[in-house]
Amino acid sequence: MKYRKLGRTDLEVSLIGLGTMTWGEQNTEAEAHEQLDYALSRGVNLVDTAEMYPVPPKPETQGRTEAYIGTWLAKTGRRKDIVLASKVAGPVRDPKRPGHIRDGKTYLDRKNLTEALDASLKRLQTDYLDLYQLHWPDRTTTTFGRPYYPYVDDEHTVPIAETLEVLQDFVRQGKVRHIGVSNETPWGVAQFLKHAEVDKLPRIASIQNPYSLLNRTYELGLSEFSHHEDVGLLAYSPLAMGMLCGKYLDGAKPAGARLTLFTRFTRYSNPESEAATRDYVELARARGLSPTHLALAFVNERPFVTSNLIGATNLEQLKENIDSVDVGIDEDLWKAIDEIHTRHPNPAP
Repeated sequence: MKYRKLGRTDLEVSLIGLGTMTWGEQNTEAEAHEQLDYALSRGVNLVDTAEMYPVPPKPETQGRTEAYIGTWLAKTGRRKDIVLASKVAGPVRDPKRPGHIRDGKTYLDRKNLTEALDASLKRLQTDYLDLYQLHWPDRTTTTFGRPYYPYVDDEHTVPIAETLEVLQDFVRQGKVRHIGVSNETPWGVAQFLKHAEVDKLPRIASIQNPYSLLNRTYELGLSEFSHHEDVGLLAYSPLAMGMLCGKYLDGAKPAGARLTLFTRFTRYSNPESEAATRDYVELARARGLSPTHLALAFVNERPFVTSNLIGATNLEQLKENIDSVDVGIDEDLWKAIDEIHTRHPNPAP
C-alpha cells in the first residue's frame, strides 16, 4: 500500500480508501466485517462512511452502515488501526431527495451538527472521529451532477463561519480531530480557507468530490487548491458506480449490480458516458489491463488525490480494486486517455 499526507495534518492515509455506502443495503453486517478485515490486511487504513448511509438512503436503513463499523470496532478493538471518517448530511433543498434525517432540516448549525455527531459516535462505538466532513454545502450550488450554477437565493443558509465555529468546539472537545468538506466548489473551498485564516477557525484538510475518467471537473478549479493549499481530494465514484468496469455496456444489467438494482442512479449512464466508457474499456484491453485497473490507476496517479475511495460488494471486487495501487500509467497511455477525454469531455459531471 502507498500512503499520502492528509492535508496539513499529521495523518498518513492509504492511497486506497475503503468506501462503505453499500453496507446495510447490498452488504450484510458479516460481509462488511469481512471487507474491513481484508482491507486492513492489505494496508488500507482510511475508512469512510456517513450518517446517511447506506445508499440509496431510506428511513429504515439510515445509520446502518455506521452501526456495522461500530460492531466491528467493538469486536476487534482496532480503533487505532484506522483513520475513521464520517459525514454529516446537509439540508435537503431538492424535493426529489429524501428528507428523513431530522425531517430534512439538516442545516449545518449547532443543533444539527451536535445531534448528528453524537449519533454517529454512538453508532460507531467510538468517542472520536479522525475526520468529520460536511456531506454537501448548506446552500444551493453545483452539486450531485448539476451542470450549471443555479443563481438561487436560499431562504435560509447557515454562514460558513458559523459552521466552522461549531466544528472548532468539536475539535476542542476531542470528538473530532480534523475536518473536511464534500461535494464542494472552488468558491466554497476559498471561503472555508479564508475563515480558517482570518477568524482562526479549523482548517479543512480534505475535499471529497467525484473524480473519474467520466468526470474530471475537479481539475478545472479545485485541483489548484489541492496544489497550493494542501486540501487533498478524497475521490469518490472512481469507477462511476461501476460503469467504467464495462459491465453495463450494450444495455447489460448484471444480476445484483447497483445500476441493475437501483434505476434511480442515472448520473453515469447517459449515452455520452456509455460512448466514453466503451473507448476506455477498449483502450484498457488493448494495453492488457482490466478496465477497472485503468480507471483506478488513473485516479491513483493524480498528484492532487490523497485517497481513492473504492467501494465493493464482494471480496473479489475489493481485491481487484486494491491491486490497482501496483498499476502504472506510462506516457503513451496518458496520451491515449487524454485523446479520449478530448472526444468525450466530462460526460458525467
